[in-house]
Amino acid sequence: MANISNDTEMRDAIKMLDASAQRRLGARLVGSVKGLTQNPDLLRAIDTAMEPDPPASTLEAAYRTAKGIAVATYTACGHDADWLAQAEHFVASASAAALAPVSGSNDGSPAWKAAMQARIARTCAMIEQADNQVDNEATRQYEIVETFLR
Repeated sequence: MANISNDTEMRDAIKMLDASAQRRLGARLVGSVKGLTQNPDLLRAIDTAMEPDPPASTLEAAYRTAKGIAVATYTACGHDADWLAQAEHFVASASAAALAPVSGSNDGSPAWKAAMQARIARTCAMIEQADNQVDNEATRQYEIVETFLR
């Protein structure tokens, strides 16, 4: 297995995974930012996504929970935005992406969508912290994908 060092390599690796593996990988990618939420319902949804073979009804309930939290936490960005609330919104959006029912259309992979939402969550948190520390979520994701594929 080659090292993953950019988004193209990561996306290509993700494309090779089946729906269950995409969900579990998406959940691991969300796990990297789950510390940005304290919502117990969202944390349970993320844990459900990480399970190897949960019942379909459990996955559907977790998806509805994550999607509902994403909708409820949606806020418009602006100069007075609550960046930590925004971060939680994107954690919920990433969780919903990982848990979304697989459709027959070619609208992108759940794991890739979860990764992009997780990056936005991390960026929001960095803005709020304003401590000049850069936290490279993309590099962390490359490592998560490499580890998952082993």
